[in-house]
Amino acid sequence: EVQLVESGGGLVQPGGSLRLSCAASGFTFSSYDMSWVRQAPGKGLEWVSVINSGGGDTYYADSVKGRFTISRDNAKNTVYLQMNSLKPEDTAVYYCATEETQGQGTQVTVSS
Repeated sequence: EVQLVESGGGLVQPGGSLRLSCAASGFTFSSYDMSWVRQAPGKGLEWVSVINSGGGDTYYADSVKGRFTISRDNAKNTVYLQMNSLKPEDTAVYYCATEETQGQGTQVTVSS
């Protein structure tokens, strides 16, 4: 069974940092590109970042470029999203995803 389990969300003040993790199982993790997407309250899904299967190529939405960093550890079947300089508009449920599935999400709230 394919599973993606996110963790690391929480409440943080503007300007703060969080590191999200996504543990994958049930498929050959090292063969898949992995993405992070998010959904803010009352809005649709927004793509945030993607990392290729080997970890050598990364891409970011303009809204997070320079503040977020995606990485992966294929030995641990885990993908990460380091989020710095967080803004209230980053408040959303964050999901990790392959092209075929996504996890249950982790809530990130940026508020003073």
